[in-house]
Amino acid sequence: MDPRHTAQQYDAIATWWLQQMKDTTYGVAALERTLTFVGTGRHALDVGCGCEGRFLRILLERGFDCTGLDISQEMITLAKQRYPEASFVVGDICGWPLPRRYDLITAWDSTFHLPLESQEPVLLKLCEGLLPDGVLLFTCGDGKEPGSIQGEFGGKRFEYSSLGVVEFIRLLHHAGCRIQHLERDQYPLNHVYIVAKKL
Repeated sequence: MDPRHTAQQYDAIATWWLQQMKDTTYGVAALERTLTFVGTGRHALDVGCGCEGRFLRILLERGFDCTGLDISQEMITLAKQRYPEASFVVGDICGWPLPRRYDLITAWDSTFHLPLESQEPVLLKLCEGLLPDGVLLFTCGDGKEPGSIQGEFGGKRFEYSSLGVVEFIRLLHHAGCRIQHLERDQYPLNHVYIVAKKL
C-alpha cells in the first residue's frame, strides 16, 4: 500500500469523481453531529478533502478558517476552483507537518487509505493537532482485528486498512481524547465514523 499510488489513482479519476459527487450529501449528517461538539473555535483542517468539498462548503458557511489537505494534485486543483476562500495543500498526512493546532479536524474516508503501519502515528498526529476541546471526526473499517483490503471504483484499484475499532478507541484515550460519538453508519457495510474530543 503506497500513498503515491493512491495519489495517482485519485488524479486519474478526479474529474469523474467531481461529477459523481458534486450534489451528494454523503457524510454531511456525521459532520453536522460533529459540529455540535465544537465550541467557539474556528480553525478547521479537512484531511483528504477531495475535489467536491462538501465539508469545506459547510464549514466556510459557518465561519471556519478552512484548510484542505489532499495527496492528489488534481483533486486540489478542482477544489481550489470551487472554494477560493479556503487554503489548500497537496501533501501526504503521514509526512506533512501540521502548521498549527485546530479546533476541528475531519478525515472522512481518507486515512483508511494509509498503510496499516501508518494508522497509529497518523491518528496520534491528528490528536496532537487538536487544540484543547478540539474535535476529531474520522472514518474507519469495523474490523475486529487490524487488516487491509482492496476495492475498486471509477475503474481504479484502491487499498484500505484499519486497526479495528477497539484499537482506535484505545489510541484515542491514550492521546487524551474521549469518544463523543461512534456509529456504524452504513450497515451492513463495515463503515464506522468516530467523533472524539481533546481534553
